[in-house]
Amino acid sequence: MQIMGNLMLLSIIIILSFRTSHSLNGGWQNAHATFYGGEDATGTMGGACGYGNLYSEGYGTSTAALSSSLFNNGLSCGACYQLRCVDDQKWCLHGIITVTATNYCPPNYALANDNGGWCNPPLRHFDLSQPAFLKIAQYRAGIVPVAYRRVPCVKQGGMRFTINGHSYFNLVLITNVGGAGDVHSVAIKGSKTGWQTMTRNWGQNWQSNSYLDGQSLSFRVTASDGRVVTSYNVAPSAWRFGQTFRGRQFEDI
Repeated sequence: MQIMGNLMLLSIIIILSFRTSHSLNGGWQNAHATFYGGEDATGTMGGACGYGNLYSEGYGTSTAALSSSLFNNGLSCGACYQLRCVDDQKWCLHGIITVTATNYCPPNYALANDNGGWCNPPLRHFDLSQPAFLKIAQYRAGIVPVAYRRVPCVKQGGMRFTINGHSYFNLVLITNVGGAGDVHSVAIKGSKTGWQTMTRNWGQNWQSNSYLDGQSLSFRVTASDGRVVTSYNVAPSAWRFGQTFRGRQFEDI
């Protein structure tokens, strides 16, 4: 009985720790920030989350590439963070920015963690778009200490489902996700099938190997905070690869 009690206590602690580390509007944590992509942020387009043109997808220049410690192998794509520059009176500017994770900042093991290897594990680092960085620090700073925290993502309109691939290989890119922002599981349903779990291919591209041509498509999306939103018959039966469709948003539920 004592062993069972200890196991139950340990399970509760683990669950509470997970929820705390993934909570929105939580406490501030320490990290560092640099910038990339040029003054118009064109160098931030594409990226490891698969969002492509960040302007047309609605992310704009308020974006960041995350170090490995934050990127979570791509599961953090779409998460939103508030950042403010701290503890550097010479270079910090007043103000707080909100950015969406859209890319990965890879480690550079040829450089020391404190001399160029800013994104090396276990460092928590944000490589911001240049316009975003200049809202909290001066250009000449290069790198600054920041405080950050997860916050809910506020998006306009419904989440978007872009269907790529071909028959028997449906690759669905999910963008414009509100709430927690980062999608952790997806299920798809054709009008002639039941619900089928999709696998994450890369970034926020989710894959189904079923033949779904000629069927209307529904999607069930689960975010990192456990909330679920279901969008029924988002794509009509005449959908074509390359098209984008709008579904429900987490704010709708």
